Amino acid sequence: MNLASVGDPGEIDVKITHLEMLAPPAGTASPQPVLPLPLVLMAARKPNLRFYRFLYGSVGDPWLWYERRKMPDDQLTAILADPAVEVTVAYIGGVPAGYFELDSRKSGEVELAYFGLVPEFIGLKLGPYLLDCAVRKAWAKGPKRVWVHTCSLDHPKALSLYQRAGFVPFAEESHRIPNPAALIAAGRQRGD
Repeated sequence: MNLASVGDPGEIDVKITHLEMLAPPAGTASPQPVLPLPLVLMAARKPNLRFYRFLYGSVGDPWLWYERRKMPDDQLTAILADPAVEVTVAYIGGVPAGYFELDSRKSGEVELAYFGLVPEFIGLKLGPYLLDCAVRKAWAKGPKRVWVHTCSLDHPKALSLYQRAGFVPFAEESHRIPNPAALIAAGRQRGD
């Protein structure tokens, strides 16, 4: 489901799947996809709010990501400034194409807190490569577990992508939430 297909201003049902990986992936890293322009992965060291919100919205708006949109600036700034939180941006031809965020603030584990591509870069086989990079970077921190969650609003192939990468579901939950489409539309009008 994406922003364009959600017209109900009321509430929507969301199914969340929590997945984990208890050992690093075996084998070699995924090969970099063949792309029309050069690909560069770059860590965003303590990204400022405007840049982070740009990434978050560019990747997440079609999938109704809303949690960080409603988070107060000071709270989000504190998360992004924490050395245990890392944001890595994929650039294609110098343009942000996607990002992942690793959160290792909880001892012994790394959460793949956010992961995704800007819509114009979906379909280039970049997702599996970027996810592999995220997973390997997470395991390089020496955790006992790496975990992620996805939901029924995310890209239809998100769950299967995580499972192909080696994540295994360990919990599911369903919620009815206020439809975040209005919050996202208001953020777009403000330039978030």
